[in-house]
Amino acid sequence: MALLLAANLGLQLLRAAPGAACDVALLLTVDVSGSIDRGEYRLQVEGLAAALDDPEVAEALLLGQAALGVVQWSGTGKQTVSIPWRRMLSPAEVADFASRARDLARAYTGSDTAVGEAIAFSVDQFAAVSDCRRKVIDISGDGPQNAGAALGPARGAAAAGGIEINAIAIEDMGRASPITEFYRRYVVTRHGFVVTARGLADYPRAIREKILREVAKPLG
Repeated sequence: MALLLAANLGLQLLRAAPGAACDVALLLTVDVSGSIDRGEYRLQVEGLAAALDDPEVAEALLLGQAALGVVQWSGTGKQTVSIPWRRMLSPAEVADFASRARDLARAYTGSDTAVGEAIAFSVDQFAAVSDCRRKVIDISGDGPQNAGAALGPARGAAAAGGIEINAIAIEDMGRASPITEFYRRYVVTRHGFVVTARGLADYPRAIREKILREVAKPLG
């Protein structure tokens, strides 16, 4: 078993050698609007970190030569790059990125939900990773837009730039799926998808599923 693990790690390191092509740039765009309380925020960042710590996710990130970044977003004019782009070139770098995500300080509190501005801001970040073959915005949210610039032009700009938008819709437990439908109809791009988290406690499962689907896609 030890020999097998060592061989797998060696294969990862060979494929993740510096200078190798970046297959996917994945921008993790996290909702920190007023509807997300302190405990729910911790569930989001800890769920993200746990997903990145998952061996299957880490392997897919390395084999896909992923570039990762994190944006926090809230209301009008409230978007920030919390973790700049970083190439996943070794298991240690994936682990370090996960640790930084887990310890991430919240950028905003008590604001509205400007989804269109979050997307527009995220689109602008991909100029720094123009060499990556695929570009993906991975946006999470627990409510529809209620502030800021219109969504349609922002989604159109993403599509025109070859950027795919996928989403995690965070739904209240036991209710219908209005947030899922909002993200499906108005946020994700043509070939994008929505993963539904049934409450924030389901977020770790949803983000793992979503990242695997995004970064493992080129591997078949």
